[in-house]
Amino acid sequence: MSKKIGILGCGWLGLPLAKSLLEDKHTVYGTTTSITKIAILEKDNIIPYHIVLTEIGIEGNIKEFLSELDFLIINVPPNLRSAPKESFVEKMFHLHSEIKISPLKRIIFISSTSVYGNISGLVTEDSPAQPNTESGKQLLASENIFLKDGQLNTTVIRFGGLIGPKRHPVNFLSGKTNLGNGDNPINLIHLNDCIGIIKTVINGDYKNQVLNGVYPHHPKKEDYYTSEAIKRGLLPPIYTQNLNKIGNKTIASKYLNVKTYQFNTSIVR
Repeated sequence: MSKKIGILGCGWLGLPLAKSLLEDKHTVYGTTTSITKIAILEKDNIIPYHIVLTEIGIEGNIKEFLSELDFLIINVPPNLRSAPKESFVEKMFHLHSEIKISPLKRIIFISSTSVYGNISGLVTEDSPAQPNTESGKQLLASENIFLKDGQLNTTVIRFGGLIGPKRHPVNFLSGKTNLGNGDNPINLIHLNDCIGIIKTVINGDYKNQVLNGVYPHHPKKEDYYTSEAIKRGLLPPIYTQNLNKIGNKTIASKYLNVKTYQFNTSIVR
């Protein structure tokens, strides 16, 4: 059944997601913070809105945007590196307030496995979230704004490290030395599977649920990034002895596997 789906944030993930949803005959509404990108969205048959979330409120016609939707996909990562730093949580409070006075009830919140912090071992959705970074802490607090609202139907998807077109951690790691924890497993997810998982949630029953989105193959960091660097003609990163086991975790999903989601894009090029 065709749905009206809004994507708050049509960037690296949001734009190809929008195109894929259009192929499935959904009507897609997309937001951008850049006026110049409005024409790009229109060209791709995405109904465009210029929306900017700030600490003090929301710029743009957020009421009209939300009033059209059956689903809202919140795909706005915390941007805590800019100066002055803004509170992502405050932005989400403003968004939640607007959702509460709209007819919208179905939310998909895109989050990150960074909320688990440095815990070790097998990590599933039942594991405690113990974020140790500011972005992880703000993401966890923002998840709870929506999950704890009993009048909303919210699904949180915690994606691992994102890879795909023009995006791979090895490009950043190439040539670096004295890197630690080379024996730790990787926890990555390809763009294509991010899209596939989101579409699975749209078509399934995941009410008020948290899902981990990580490809189920976890080679050691040293082995994986060395191999990926060589394939790309890059200098491999150099790891030192694994002196501590901080963050030695393998992230899996109890629920996506139970629901038989089929991962389709390998993390190995």
